[in-house]
Amino acid sequence: MASSQGAPEFASRIAARLDRLPLTRTLWRLVFLISLGGAFEFYDIFLSTYIAPGLVASGMFTSSATNLFSINGIGFFVFCTFAGMFVGCMGFGFVADRFGRRAIFISSLVWYSICTAIMAFQNTAAGVDTWRFIASIGVGLEQVTIDTYLPEFVPPQGRGRAFAFYQFVAFSIVPVVALLGWLLVPKRPFGLEGWRWVALIGAVGAIIGWWLRRSLPESPRWLALHGREKDAERVMMELESRVVRDTGTPLPPTGPPIAVSAGSGNFQEIFRPPHGKRTLVLSIFNLMQTIGFYGFGSWVPTLLIAKGINITTSLEYSFIIAIANPIGPLLGMLVADRMERKWQIVCAGLCIGTFIYLFAIQQSAAFVILFGVLVTLSNNWMSFSLHNYQGELFPTRIRARAVGFVYSWSRVSAAFAGLLIGFFLKEGGTPAVALFIAGAMAIMIVTIGRFGPRTRHLTLEEISH
Repeated sequence: MASSQGAPEFASRIAARLDRLPLTRTLWRLVFLISLGGAFEFYDIFLSTYIAPGLVASGMFTSSATNLFSINGIGFFVFCTFAGMFVGCMGFGFVADRFGRRAIFISSLVWYSICTAIMAFQNTAAGVDTWRFIASIGVGLEQVTIDTYLPEFVPPQGRGRAFAFYQFVAFSIVPVVALLGWLLVPKRPFGLEGWRWVALIGAVGAIIGWWLRRSLPESPRWLALHGREKDAERVMMELESRVVRDTGTPLPPTGPPIAVSAGSGNFQEIFRPPHGKRTLVLSIFNLMQTIGFYGFGSWVPTLLIAKGINITTSLEYSFIIAIANPIGPLLGMLVADRMERKWQIVCAGLCIGTFIYLFAIQQSAAFVILFGVLVTLSNNWMSFSLHNYQGELFPTRIRARAVGFVYSWSRVSAAFAGLLIGFFLKEGGTPAVALFIAGAMAIMIVTIGRFGPRTRHLTLEEISH
């Protein structure tokens, strides 16, 4: 690696050049290609939701395990998914700071694809759980890198819309996996169980996504901080020339550079001022937000079955609810850069807590679907806001480490939330699950509302200072 002597001054100029770029077709293309990784992360997460009935029907798993850690329980299958993501976030999040965003971003999809294909051919609960865990390590690493990579390209005035668009692309895959679950899981096409087909389709899709994203450049901010000035200048000149072609006008003048701290950063820095408080706030926030997001999204068919709806109808209702997923981020683009990020998160949490309880007490099919859709839209709003927020709060030199650490707690929460939701579902039905989720949202709202910093329309360097 080249010497980083003089890198902070050069990195400051690169950051100023990036932040004055208008959000044209060139940058939207980068956002789209980065977003494809999020699409397969969401496919993987919601894969658990829609193949769960098929795993139960196969006889390998049960929806009502005798204890929280029964290896053949659907709750444990969900636990393995998020435990693997935790290892990817916490154990490997730092590699994108050390080796670059692009390399890790590209390779993690290959990891996921191979391991998911192997999982699809397992014939025991232990085999499915093991390969689910290994595949999910790659997914966890992918998500950290997206939250690190995306804000480093997009100017401050467009970060909210860029993250909302990224989530639109990512959530667009949810109706696809829901439809595949509805059409394939109850059947055995060509003699192979439907849940295996759904997993294999995701593995093939991830390879297609990898191929499409090969042209992505490395982050100029990362290159500049690591002394690779020629590479950073080459990427910047290409970006600037393409943006000029998009607009047909000269670029606006570069704003004054904001100081960028020297050094490559280390893990301990995320616990020291001024970053330590943010690390604590985001860690608590992520522990709570996942209970609302995955507590509903990953359990929709199972919650519907618990309300007395049969498996085929529950998958049909789940598909209808899932169609709302891409709509949430599209609507969110209207407010993403007009409303302070922390207050978007607070409002979304309030909506989730309210609508999940109303969903739980409904008996009419129409109202079950209505409130299921409203919970989904609220979760979408929270999701694109939180990914934007946590990617903004730390400097470039430690962004991947910090995001990996704070986001890993959402994976811990999701892993154990799956077990706890299985417990509450068995003991108190869907209303008990709703109260559990609402309580988590209340803690999240207080944490972010009281202690979360403001970020709207500020450069990454201003926020980190």
